[in-house]
Amino acid sequence: MARLISEKKKPADIMASADYKVIDKTLIPDWADWNIRFATNQLVLCYTGQSRFAHQINAQNWYDVLGRREVVWGHSDPNLDPCGYRSLMVLQLAEKYYQKPGLFESLIANRPPENVLPKAKELVALLKNGKMDYGWEYLSVAVQHNLNYIKLDDHINLGNYKHDDFYRQATVKVTGKEPGSWITRTGQSVTYGITLLRIAPNPSGAVKFLEFMLAPEGGLKVLEAMGQPPFIPVRVSSNQVKNSLPGGLPELAEVKD
Repeated sequence: MARLISEKKKPADIMASADYKVIDKTLIPDWADWNIRFATNQLVLCYTGQSRFAHQINAQNWYDVLGRREVVWGHSDPNLDPCGYRSLMVLQLAEKYYQKPGLFESLIANRPPENVLPKAKELVALLKNGKMDYGWEYLSVAVQHNLNYIKLDDHINLGNYKHDDFYRQATVKVTGKEPGSWITRTGQSVTYGITLLRIAPNPSGAVKFLEFMLAPEGGLKVLEAMGQPPFIPVRVSSNQVKNSLPGGLPELAEVKD
């Protein structure tokens, strides 16, 4: 979506991303002026009752199960979806945390290219119809779609900012803004961002929506109920950014790294 806006000039009022840095790197300063961090999440391994070894898998042996040749598992495309490159980061971090050299490469070798789908939501359909055994998703997606899931140790699930130093050991190269260019994504706790675009066709309506979405008793309450922990209050990087926010948004935000 960020590329459609910046490269194709696709009309949009608001852009939100599961990785707030997408907004910083792709839209600011040419297409947006500020970035509000509003929620967090974590990666989980989803499955159903019909998945192979569903009754055996747990938080201690999940990587052994994914390494079995008969098991079908996948993730979203790292070049199109933050959940995709974060899935690869989880595997890299698991290799380091469990001190199992070669674990990442061995797991990837058991995941054919056709199991890398454009968006994480496409994995949900394959899981539910039995064509895939396991898929990497955000906790919120697992909760909202009533999927079984394995919660991972905080050192590898990208859900705890206190482990950001450990997360930074994981890196994934993804396609950049220009054809043939690359960006290196570095592991960091999952933080969602949202912005109002300069080309917004309906900026006044967009601001009203943001005032609802970012209110503790409004949209943030909905997010919390759907398995996605919000930041209350939402966060911006500086007082200058806070004071530049439109409408009632400054009252909903705090300055925090």
